[in-house]
This record gives sequence, structure tokens and C-alpha cells, in this order.
Amino acid sequence: MSKLNAYWRLMRADRPIGTYLLAWPTIWALLIGGNGEPSLKLFVLFMLGTFLMRSAGCVINDFADRNLDGHVSRTHQRPMPAGEVTATEAVVVFGLLLFAAFIVVLQFNTQTVMLSFAAAGVAALYPFCKRWTHLPQVVLGVAFSFGILMAFSAQNSTQWFIAGVLFVTNVIWTVMYDTEYAMADREDDLQVGIRSTAILFGRHDRLIIGLLQLITVALLTYVAYWFDWSWPLLLALAAIVGLFVYQQLLIREREPSQCFKAFLHNHYVGMTFATGLAWHYWFL
Repeated sequence: MSKLNAYWRLMRADRPIGTYLLAWPTIWALLIGGNGEPSLKLFVLFMLGTFLMRSAGCVINDFADRNLDGHVSRTHQRPMPAGEVTATEAVVVFGLLLFAAFIVVLQFNTQTVMLSFAAAGVAALYPFCKRWTHLPQVVLGVAFSFGILMAFSAQNSTQWFIAGVLFVTNVIWTVMYDTEYAMADREDDLQVGIRSTAILFGRHDRLIIGLLQLITVALLTYVAYWFDWSWPLLLALAAIVGLFVYQQLLIREREPSQCFKAFLHNHYVGMTFATGLAWHYWFL
């Protein structure tokens, strides 16, 4: 049981924030691509796939960082640096998760299956980008946005322009919130040689995060315009602006625990816009 618990924590299943942040934009796309009525089967399959792929991403990330996490205060107790899981076991768990995700994606059409291969490739590349670029958050944003394209594809939707808008929106939003995440680890990352946008932005981090938040709101506002200024979406946008302002207050002193709290807070951003979409389709 202790070994299973270690695998569970290796998958970060005990900390579902990553699954939430991956799931919410996918739900946006399922709602829009399905005109508010995605099938229950499709919804369940996408949520299961989201959990599996996020878990696989966490495993390969810890495998890539197995010699670095022990030197970072927030990660030194993870299963691999703590000696609870070996590198071989991590590779096996990663393979099993990918196999399970592949079984799920086989339930979709050919185009969606092909997109899933691209998504898996980008997700596997992300952990290693921290060695050679200060922009791994951009790679993560792309990986976290493939679910949007897959949701439109799986429903044979022809609304590819708005799918593209959501894709770009999610990439920018992901870069923003993962920069907040990286701010929590900046000092440790500098010591061990991990690169990030938080290091790249330096003293301009809060300003650039604010600009990314502004662009995110602007793109989501375009989505509201596409829906003829639906009032549930306008209410959602107003709430998101408030949430972003609160995040700026949290990170104003750049205190690591508060930066991490701001990162976690993005769960409510995704949920708020999904709620606005659902209200538009189901109650208007």
C-alpha cells in the first residue's frame, strides 16, 4: 500500500490542480463544439483522458527532474528524490498511463487520434525544455491547449476559428499562471540551473503577468462578442477581472507561498468561464 501511495503521489493525483487547469479549457471547447450539448460519454472520456495525461506529464516531469528536485525546497519530498520510487518504476508508470490514455483516445475519430499523438509529444518534451530555454511555460501552454482542438475535432465541429481563439487564449493564460508557479521556486531554480519565464522576466514579472492577464481577458471578451455579448459571459468576464486583480495582490511582494497561492487560484478562473458558457447554453 505504501508503494501504491507513492505512485499516486508521483502522478500528483493527491494534488489535482493540474487536472483542473487542463480540464476547464477542454470543457469550454466541449460546450462550444457541441453547441452546449456534448454527449455524456464524450465528456466522461475527455475527463478521464485529462486525468491520465496530466498524471503522465507529472511522472515524466519528475523523471526528468529526478536529480534536481532534491535541491528544491518545495519538491525535495516528492517520491523520486525521497527514494520511494525508482527511475525504472517511474518509466513503467508513465508507460501504463500513456497506454491507458491511448485506449481512451481510440474511442474518438481519426483526426482526434492524430491530434492526441501531437499532444503527447509536446507534453513529453516540456520537462526537458527547462534545460535549454527560459520559455518552458510556452511549451506547457501548447500541451495544455491540445484538449481544446481535440474536443472540437471529436464532435466534428466546423467552428475552427473560435477553436483557434480558445487555443491562443489558453496558451497565454497558461504562461501567465505557470509564471506565478515558477515565481514560487525562482531562488531554488537559479541555484540548480532550471530556466523559467519567472527568471526571464526578472523584476518585470508582475508587469508581464498583468499584460498576459489583460490579453487573456481581451480574447475571452472576443468570445463573448462571438456569442452576441451574452450576459452570463459578461458576468463571468467581470468576475475573472476581479480574480486577476486578487492574484496581483497576492504576488505583490513576490513571497513564494503567496505566488503559489495565486497559481492555485486560476482554478476559479477556468471554472468561472465554464460556468458562464454553461449558463448561456442551458438557461437562456
